[in-house]
Amino acid sequence: MKFVDEVTIQVSSGTGGNGIVAFRREKFVPMGGPAGGDGGRGGDLIFEATDDLTTLYELSFTRIYNAENGVNGQQKNMAGANGKDLTVKVPVGTLIYDLETGRLLVDMDHKGQREIIAKGGRGGWGNARFATPVRRTPRIAEKGEPGKALQLRLELKLLADVGLVGLPNAGKSTFLRSVSNARPKVADYPFTTLTPCLGIVKPEGLASFCMADIPGLIEGAHSGSGLGTQFLKHIERTRVLLHLIDVSQLDMENITHNYDIIMAELREFSEELAGKPVIVAANKMDLPDSRELFPDFKEALEKRGIKVFAVSGATREGVDELLKFICTMLKDLRAPTLVAPNEEEKLYEYLEPFVIEEDGDGCWLVTGSEIERLVAMTDFTNDEAVAVFRQKIKKMGFIDELATLDASDEDIFSIGEMEFEYREFFD
Repeated sequence: MKFVDEVTIQVSSGTGGNGIVAFRREKFVPMGGPAGGDGGRGGDLIFEATDDLTTLYELSFTRIYNAENGVNGQQKNMAGANGKDLTVKVPVGTLIYDLETGRLLVDMDHKGQREIIAKGGRGGWGNARFATPVRRTPRIAEKGEPGKALQLRLELKLLADVGLVGLPNAGKSTFLRSVSNARPKVADYPFTTLTPCLGIVKPEGLASFCMADIPGLIEGAHSGSGLGTQFLKHIERTRVLLHLIDVSQLDMENITHNYDIIMAELREFSEELAGKPVIVAANKMDLPDSRELFPDFKEALEKRGIKVFAVSGATREGVDELLKFICTMLKDLRAPTLVAPNEEEKLYEYLEPFVIEEDGDGCWLVTGSEIERLVAMTDFTNDEAVAVFRQKIKKMGFIDELATLDASDEDIFSIGEMEFEYREFFD
């Protein structure tokens, strides 16, 4: 399966069903009252995090997701059926952004998490709802509330305890194969691994943990070289970095050069990333050159306070000792801080019912969820419905606000998908 870690999709919740106008017409009920049922609620658009997926590949085939609309109301006060919710499954670690605003909506950071991204529209009321002692035979019904449509950007950041980093051909894939059931491709050339790979490590007698093999980074990775930025983000949420270095390829004149390249790239990408705990594994110790260079390499790094282990992914030399140390380290570390929605916490949020802005050339734009919903749910072909609409906008202060504007009778006011002339509000 192809590894895909970013997709854009279009989603929408279901529109509510329309309420209807109906009256009882039964044999022994000559003066039957209103009996129009309400429309059903539109289905919600829900995202669910699952361990069954490790990539956004499947979502790249279908880019439009629509929940079911509610069913219109029926006679005899029967409400329409609610629309079915649509659940979209994504891998754990998926970030969901509003494509238009760039705002993070939710971080799907644990298995089984379910979030309603777009709530279904309310069903419109049937005429039975509008009956009063004064208005006994109302001929008015509401249209269903429109569903909410969104353009989303989904970004996957792998969740792992340990991130395996290093230069190309450092032996990361071989190491991961030797300590877990993961089977990344292994070959004797750089950039063998082209996608991140997860493996569960289960040391004998110790707690298991998840390790992510990140494709080989190169100098300039933070600015995109070698697809660096595409892979660096996958280690942002790891708790420990395990830095594998091919000791056989070290330069005696600058024995820490390979280590410094990777750490510089991490620092350029994110100071937080570079500040994560680092363990260095001097790999390929089964080779004679490695055994010769290792003492000087270990001494240089331990002077900087960095723990160094001698290992061989091919023969498993030193691997058990390293894994035991990692388990101990993870036990003492706090869980990583996950990404939180980038909006300020608010105890109360006051939303204006409407905002009127001049759009030029005698045009005005009216926005606001309350007034837009009212317009969308009003049947403007029905005189009673229009009368109720006028009462509601007057009650919310819209008519008083219009009277203060420097507008002419022919000026056009756009509300949702409807346009009104200024004078229509005062007729």
